[in-house]
Parts: sequence; C-alpha cells; structure tokens
Amino acid sequence: MRDTLLIALYAFLGAAATGVAGAAVLRLIRRRSLTLSLAVVAAVGVVAMLAGTMAVARAMFLSSHDLRVVTTVVAMAAVVSLVTALLLGRWVVARSRELAEAARVFGDDGAFAAPAAPATAELDALGRELAATSARLAASRERERALETSRRELVAWISHDLRTPLAGLRAMSEALEDGVAADPDRYLKQIRTEVERLDAMVGDLFELSRIHAGTLPLSPVRVSLYDLVGDALAGVGPLAREHGVRLVGDGVQPVPVEVDGKEMSRVLANLLVNAIRRTPADGTVAVAAERAPDGVVLSVTDGCGGIPEEDLPRVFDTGWRGTDARTPPAGAGLGLAIVRGIVEAHRGRAAVRNIPGGCRFEVTLPAAEA
Repeated sequence: MRDTLLIALYAFLGAAATGVAGAAVLRLIRRRSLTLSLAVVAAVGVVAMLAGTMAVARAMFLSSHDLRVVTTVVAMAAVVSLVTALLLGRWVVARSRELAEAARVFGDDGAFAAPAAPATAELDALGRELAATSARLAASRERERALETSRRELVAWISHDLRTPLAGLRAMSEALEDGVAADPDRYLKQIRTEVERLDAMVGDLFELSRIHAGTLPLSPVRVSLYDLVGDALAGVGPLAREHGVRLVGDGVQPVPVEVDGKEMSRVLANLLVNAIRRTPADGTVAVAAERAPDGVVLSVTDGCGGIPEEDLPRVFDTGWRGTDARTPPAGAGLGLAIVRGIVEAHRGRAAVRNIPGGCRFEVTLPAAEA
C-alpha cells in the first residue's frame, strides 16, 4: 500500500509541475492562434504523462531497457497527439475564420448567413445567435423605415391641414379688419370653429409625442366597460345624428377593467368618430364588449365598405389616412395611431379586420383581477 501511495505521489508531482508550466505558457500565448493553444494543451498532457512516468521510473529504479521502452512509447504518443492537435486546431481556426468573414459581411450590409461548412457546437451556437440578431436588426430597420415614411407623410399632411385653415383665418380676419364682411357674426363663428379644430390637432400631436416618448401618464382605476361605452356614445351622439348614422351599443357587457378612464374614453371617441365619418348615411356603427380567453375585447364595427387588404397593416400607422382626399374633414391621420399607443400603454393590443360591408376595430385589454 505504501509503495502504491509513493508511486501516485511521484506521478502527481511530475504531472503537476508540467501542468503549472503549461498553464504559464497558455497565459503567455492567450492572444495567439487557437491552433497553438491546442498544441500546447496536447503537449502538456503528453509531457505530464512522461514526467510522471520518469519520476516513477527513477523512484522504482527501472532498468535502462525498460526506461527506453517507456520513453519511446510516450514519445510516439506525443507525436500523434501533437499532430492531431495541430490538425484539429487548423480545422477549428478555419471554421472560426469563415464565421468571422460572415460576421464582417453582416456588419457591412446587415445580412448574416452562417457558413455551410460543419463547425463545433460552440461556433454553431454562435452562428445561430448571429443569425437571430441579424433577423432582429432587419426587422428593426424595416420598422424604422416604415416609421420614417409615416413621419414624412405626417409632416406633409399636417403642413397641408394647417395651411388651409390658416389661410381661411387670415382671409376672414382681413375681411373683418377692412370692414367688408357681410356677416361679421358668421365670420367670428367660423374663426372659432377653425381655432378649435387647430387646437384639437395640436392636442393630438402632443398626445402622440408623449406616447412615442413613453411618458404618457396613466392612472388606472377599476371601471366598467358598460359605463365607458355609454359615456362615449353620448359624446358622439350629435355627430352621428349630423351624419345620419345609427349608434348601437346593445352588445356591451358590464365587464370590469383597470384602465385610465380619461385615456380609454379618448380611445373610444377616436374609434367612434372614425367609424361615423366613414359610414354612409342610414348606416350603423355598433359597439360591443365581451370577455375573451386572453382578456376583454372591445370592438367598434362600421359600414365603411372595408379597407383594402394591402392597407390593413398600415391602419394604425402615424399619418395614415387611406385613400381619403387630403382635406381637413379627413383628419390628420393621428386618431388611430393614438388609439394603438394608448392601448399598448395599457398592455393591450389594437387590431382591425374587414367584415361584410365594413370593418371591425378590436381593442383587447387585460381583464381586471377578481
């Protein structure tokens, strides 16, 4: 037993000394090629075995012939190990260079394609992660381009919508100033109407800016959708009568939700006004609210005749107004963008789909906790 312990001790000391030396060498060459590091690792293993064997041989007083045999066997193993390590290192380095080249192209044009040649599990995982990152960046660039397009359209449309009422205000104010207005009271009433519309437009822009900046203040309280819908229908009643549109709210269930009452009222008002303006006279705008597996669904259905399929993905984009003429009654294209921003701030989602004779806007909100 004692001899066995001594042999193990001598072998350990010889291998440990080699391991420490190998660790020092690896630290010195840590910035060099992976091939060299693999060769050092292989050499350390073989030399550690040789050092342990030599230490045991000296301690056991082996014959010269036996010592030569052991040394020859270890030397052959060292040669095979080093050659194998060099070949493996060159293969791994070649795969890593291919991955680096693909990543360099990824940095140039934003598209990444993993090398087709087989690689180690680590390099393969790195390639998959780079491919996933490339896909996320491509989607982000696409969203940025769409947002930039909507911003340019918004600037163009807002400029047009501001220019028209401002020109009218200037003309009416000049007529009043020169005393040539045939009906000053009518001019003053029209000026007031235009100013209120401009004020509403500025308010929408301010609201949208807070939504995009993530600074929209919310004060959620527990309310019933029945009450919210009732107040919203009462608010848009005069507009519906003016357009000859019937409002129907019979499908509203008294479902509780935790929302900011003011902001959610704005969502309902925007959806209802949008539906009323695009529904022909004698048409119907219906509001419904019901529980769903993923929350509470609030819907507004109109009789607009439907939205072209290619335009459906853009309905909630900032500045989108479809094929309507760019005239003040068409609005600035901010209402539905504000709807989506407020709904998403409540951790919900807004969607639209075509139905026979019109379209259906749906707002899904988290259900209130019991």
